[in-house]
Amino acid sequence: PGERYDQWNLIHEGGIRVVVGARSAVFAPVDNLGIIIIDEEHENSYKSEITPRYHARDVARQRCIMERAVLLYGSATPSVDTYYRAENGLIGLVEMTERPNDAVLPSVELVDMRRELEDGNRSAFSRRLNEELAKNIGSKQQTVLFLNRRGYASFVLCRKCGYVLRCSSCNISLTYHSSSNRLICHYCGFTVRNPEFCPRCRSNYIRQFGTGTQRIEEELLRQFPDSTVIRMDMDTTGYKNSHEEILRSFREKNINIMIGTQMIAKGHDFPNVTLVGVLAADSMLNMGDYLASERTFQLITQVAGRAGRGQLPGRVIIQSYNTEDFSILSACKHDYASFYKQEIRIREQLNYPPFTNIAVIILSGTVDRDVFEKTKRVRESIVKCLKQQDTDAQIMDVTRAPLSKIRNRYRLRMIIKCGSMDKLINVMTAVLDEYYRNNGKSNIDISMDINPFNML
Repeated sequence: PGERYDQWNLIHEGGIRVVVGARSAVFAPVDNLGIIIIDEEHENSYKSEITPRYHARDVARQRCIMERAVLLYGSATPSVDTYYRAENGLIGLVEMTERPNDAVLPSVELVDMRRELEDGNRSAFSRRLNEELAKNIGSKQQTVLFLNRRGYASFVLCRKCGYVLRCSSCNISLTYHSSSNRLICHYCGFTVRNPEFCPRCRSNYIRQFGTGTQRIEEELLRQFPDSTVIRMDMDTTGYKNSHEEILRSFREKNINIMIGTQMIAKGHDFPNVTLVGVLAADSMLNMGDYLASERTFQLITQVAGRAGRGQLPGRVIIQSYNTEDFSILSACKHDYASFYKQEIRIREQLNYPPFTNIAVIILSGTVDRDVFEKTKRVRESIVKCLKQQDTDAQIMDVTRAPLSKIRNRYRLRMIIKCGSMDKLINVMTAVLDEYYRNNGKSNIDISMDINPFNML
């Protein structure tokens, strides 16, 4: 905080002409603003998940209008919302048809993991990926493997009685971490030692299921014992400068293979990386919201772009149990236009942004019945406000949030679709004012977010 305050003062005093920063930099007190550049504008980190729930992209747009400045978005995989605005002439569009330094796009191969299983391969690596890994290790070229799931195993189950070990505070399955031999809740941080016996039936048929980055690391070292492997995920980057140390080690070519979650897809330049493997590409399609296909296309395309950035050509192997989905197929062809064409048609048919706006309202509390009753009353208030605003808005029934319990708080959700942003904001403001006026310091929390990235 002290360092940020010092930088803020320098900017305010006019001593800084160029400001580079993350989301909050959009508020920097720059005089005589000329341009705001939002690089990788599709990134969900530009959207604040806590109050105030602003999107830096929207703040930048309003600030540039007010201060008569230029706004420039940059992305190899633009958000559907932004590309829609460009297609409809609301903003200009400049396309780069070639990679920097005349680099050639990597070749991409899609492997059907259903066939691998039918042929008796139960490994996390397809035979084709195994072949290419061996080639890369032998030729001292580097490899990036992407799996968007940290930990060792995604859940622990008793094979005798079917009991799944869950966090008592969040009702979420606990993730096994082999380095500490502990089960961890990734939502509240609860941790417990991995049991030898089932807590329900006391059998010893406890097994870990699912695959995380730790298990991939273990399997790699077992299959390629002479290789050097580094892992980049939330578990290995928790201390100061850890990101930089991992990236520097890999960039200096001391490491054969880097395994990581989505943080390895964020624009890193590794000239010696010639092979990228995407594991479980279709797992991202099952996130339970309308942005799943967009995120899948973006992540596959971004991580594939780490291959072949130097003098040597790149190869990408994408493993999936779903080889028919258009977002995966479009990513395999480096074809944003094809992806956008199909995605925008689906959004229009189902009335999702950019054809409307979505508000997600979540109420949470420690007594399930009280939360349900309060949520019903809030819904009645919303319905009344929507009628007063004379909108064509739709409000869905009260349901349990996909993450129905976090930190011992039960969570219920409502979703509103409304074409007019102004009317939606008016409704949300009126409902929030009424809620706090009637409830004061209630033990039931309410949160509202418009066009959220996370609908869980």
